[in-house]
Amino acid sequence: MGDDKGELKTELRTLRKSEWGTWYATLVRAFGGVPEAAEELELYESLTEADRSLGVWEGDGCVGTAGAFSFRMTVPGGAEVPVAGVTMVCVAATHRRRGVLTSMMRRQLDDVRSLGEPLAVLTASEPAIYGRFGYGAATFQVNAEIDTDRVRLSVPDGTDDVRLRYAAPGDVLDVCEAVYARLVPGRPGMLARRPGWERHGLLDPESGRGGASPLQCVVARRGGEVTGYARFQVRPGWSSEGPAGTVVLRDLAGTDPVTEAALWRFLFGIDLTSTLSVRGRPVDEAWQYQVSDLRRCGPVLRDALYVRLVDVGAALAARTYQAPVDVVFDVEDAFCPWNAGRWRLSGDAKGASCERTSDAADLALSVRELGAAYLGGVSLTSLGSAGRVRQVRPGALAEASVGFGSDVAPWLPHGF
Repeated sequence: MGDDKGELKTELRTLRKSEWGTWYATLVRAFGGVPEAAEELELYESLTEADRSLGVWEGDGCVGTAGAFSFRMTVPGGAEVPVAGVTMVCVAATHRRRGVLTSMMRRQLDDVRSLGEPLAVLTASEPAIYGRFGYGAATFQVNAEIDTDRVRLSVPDGTDDVRLRYAAPGDVLDVCEAVYARLVPGRPGMLARRPGWERHGLLDPESGRGGASPLQCVVARRGGEVTGYARFQVRPGWSSEGPAGTVVLRDLAGTDPVTEAALWRFLFGIDLTSTLSVRGRPVDEAWQYQVSDLRRCGPVLRDALYVRLVDVGAALAARTYQAPVDVVFDVEDAFCPWNAGRWRLSGDAKGASCERTSDAADLALSVRELGAAYLGGVSLTSLGSAGRVRQVRPGALAEASVGFGSDVAPWLPHGF
């Protein structure tokens, strides 16, 4: 990369471990330049996979970054599929509109394909950027500010059988991770934790608390077994009418409905607080149907995980389908042309196959729409109504849409 105006040439290459500090500083500057705490820097350096991290260099300076984590993600049917977790992407403000980002996305997807990973996923700071590279919004999440002074929670029978106790978050990390691992197969979009990632949930730099307490944790037990946990902070506050503190929920998991209900009831009832601040929760979570007044919870829907099919055949064959499907897709994919063309998907709840075909197409769409629908949280019918999927064979859209659905909403439990 370079030009004929006497400027330094740029070089795109894999990150050397000795360059991590310069590389990461480029990323921090691109996201506003606020320094991160030492514990954050240490964790992200330890998690960075140098052989999967790209930098664009101009002399000794870094002007572009892009990385990937080697994850396994649950897909409909419960299988854990290898995915590239695209992360740490930036271009220096001085080098925009020079093809830096496109060159990194090109190299990265070629590398993902060579590793045999059928999917790439990311969370987007600017969603408009990634559609042109084939990523579609596949999961959503709920944020809420719950008025716990006025909103009551109705819990199912058996909730009183759950016992809660405080514990230091680090002391109970292993049992909390065991709870999380039990949940991974049951919800599309969840990530199986690789070694080191368990520390992500314990990050608690004082600079990031915004006046709240250090991280707290309660563990739930039912029948002598740990069945759930909640991690949270409390931000004290007072008004002319009395205490007005806020509980800031960081993470909550339960292996059964009554454990979840017990944890939510606890959070609603913490002394001297009147608000429960919730971020990034599943769109189908039960508390939304247990509250007395959803309007006073202020739920807000937000996009979360973006999915990109790197190998259409392998990706569609890796998941199952809740109703039988036999459909030929005519796929458009200008950025990864090896995916373009017609594919016959045949599958049901037991398994699937997806192969190249010369048969006539039933549905025509881009790889971006396949990514959006892949985890079952976005219906092909809705995409068709938006003009993003074209039905060639009458009835094919409804048939495929039912098959692609999921009884459980897909959910990304944490960022990366």
